Amino acid sequence: MCYNHAYTIANLSKELKNMQEKAWEKEYQKPKLVTGGDEPQTSVRDFVRFLRKEEKVNLDGLRVLDLGSGGGKNSIYLAEHGALVTGMEISSTAIEKARARVRELELPVPSVTFLKHSIGEPYPFPDNSFDLLLDVTSSNSLDQSERAVYLKECHRVLAPHGHFFVRTLCKDGDENAKNLLKQNPGPEPETYYMPELDLFERVWSREDFLATYSPLFIIQSLEKSTQYTRFNNRSYKRNFWLAYLVKG
Repeated sequence: MCYNHAYTIANLSKELKNMQEKAWEKEYQKPKLVTGGDEPQTSVRDFVRFLRKEEKVNLDGLRVLDLGSGGGKNSIYLAEHGALVTGMEISSTAIEKARARVRELELPVPSVTFLKHSIGEPYPFPDNSFDLLLDVTSSNSLDQSERAVYLKECHRVLAPHGHFFVRTLCKDGDENAKNLLKQNPGPEPETYYMPELDLFERVWSREDFLATYSPLFIIQSLEKSTQYTRFNNRSYKRNFWLAYLVKG
């Protein structure tokens, strides 16, 4: 996509949204970036362990919203441990894969459901509907207007004292991120364009993350994690923020 500076903010936002949906649909049909397999993310397992051990959270009947649930592996993991999970995902292909996995495992229907919906648009749920939110590198491609909706809606649907796990791209100490920002700058601050996926991504410094999330959530922990991600059959060293948040 060629970025035209004559676009209005509204037109750009609409175009970015359409681009995101097409890009993720293509990605789930022929994965280049998405991690395959049925096992949940290690960071999600660690967070669940923290909830159980440190916060004394019982997963049985816990109401969970998995933002950008993809193929459903994190949603299914929580459902298998007794949670009532709603996965919200923009890709129809990803949702069908997730539902097929649920059928294969013969999980009870109420335990996990999947909904086609952008995480950057108002959520179709009442206030305080969920006890736990997950954002596992799902909000990286939101633009500023979508991110404002995402933050407001996450705060609205999360119950008081509910937990929020965020895994997002870290700028600090990440040479790949800094190169991408320099070589393929996006239309908004701290964004870059990925031509292979036709997507923009946002990376975060510690200061930016704190400034964005702390007005709405108590930040229990914000740790940097270095991992290797695969793209086009190549491994890249990337840094991520792992954030444990609570609604006060």
